[in-house]
Amino acid sequence: MLLQDVLIGFAFYLIIEGLVYALAPSLLVAMARLLPTVPEGALRVTGLIAVALGVGLVWLICG
Repeated sequence: MLLQDVLIGFAFYLIIEGLVYALAPSLLVAMARLLPTVPEGALRVTGLIAVALGVGLVWLICG
């Protein structure tokens, strides 16, 4: 069951990433150009917030 859940999660990740590349490639290029100008601390905080939200969402869904 755990392996199946991990594979389903990875499949959803690929779907979402693929949609970004397929539907908004110019936005992705613009973000890639902007990223080097963002301070490292801001990137780290944003990443930690995303991780916390993801873990919280999984916790709420799975109980």
